[in-house]
Amino acid sequence: MSASRLLSVLLLLQSRGRLPARGIADELGVSVRTAYRDLARLQAAGVPVYAEPGPGGGYQLLDGYRTRLTGLSEGEARALLFAGLPHAAADLGLAAEVTAARLKLLAALPTGLREEAARTAAVFHLDAPGWYREPEQAPHLTLLVDAVRTGHTVDVRYRRWRVPQEVQRRLRPYGLVLKSGVWYLVAATDRGMATYRVAHIIDASVGDERFDRPQDFDLGAHWDSYLADFQARRYTGEATIRLSPRGRRRLPDNVAPEVVRAVDSTATAVPGTEWVEAVIPIEGVEHARGELLRLGGDVEVVAPVELRRAMAATVRLLARTYDVI
Repeated sequence: MSASRLLSVLLLLQSRGRLPARGIADELGVSVRTAYRDLARLQAAGVPVYAEPGPGGGYQLLDGYRTRLTGLSEGEARALLFAGLPHAAADLGLAAEVTAARLKLLAALPTGLREEAARTAAVFHLDAPGWYREPEQAPHLTLLVDAVRTGHTVDVRYRRWRVPQEVQRRLRPYGLVLKSGVWYLVAATDRGMATYRVAHIIDASVGDERFDRPQDFDLGAHWDSYLADFQARRYTGEATIRLSPRGRRRLPDNVAPEVVRAVDSTATAVPGTEWVEAVIPIEGVEHARGELLRLGGDVEVVAPVELRRAMAATVRLLARTYDVI
């Protein structure tokens, strides 16, 4: 049972008035049976929900009943957006507000829902950063949060991978995205929309210039589109490889998911062996060499010849280093 969904049912009835079970189910994306079960749980928790039979009937709260979230400050209200992301809230300087908002939210719930919410909180924990790396330091994140909220331009000095590595930019920040523990800034520039890794911002200052973020801009949709475009641009070539059974098992832990999917969709048996041959996407020879070498003797590059030669050169260098020739 989702405590958050029960709260959604309660707030839905409070804001909409009378609703049939079908209407509640459609609003929350659940089955009608689940809606009936949620309504029964609310009644069992002491919430005065009653049914009005007949045409135009439905479920509603007793007149005058309202759940109240009193005393929420502006910062605490913003912090509710990050109530399930403790690390993100801390990064954004909202850790104290999240704690206060949770306490006030729990205090506003009926006893039954409060106990349900406490049980849910006790068995779920979100740890956003990825494995095998230290969290990135992003000292300018709080400044960017203020700029996003107030609609001010930001002047940044940014470090990127291509030459020139340091560039100056004036940005109109539209939003911030947390991806695998790494913060990214989505901003408009004179050259169009761009994405910046916050940890790579060397200096930043908020400008006096104001701007209006387009009302129809959808940060989530833009990010999905950006990721799809990034993946399309990321892989510029293909390679044919052979994998042992052990190499195929180790594949998901050593290469990107796109490579694993390519192997699964193109793998064919190598006659007379237990190995398979597959065609995979690659970013380039150097990047592919680094990734495939992780598999050691469980992979063989068949083509292109440049990648096969690069793998062989590395193997010869390793052999000389360890004096086994």
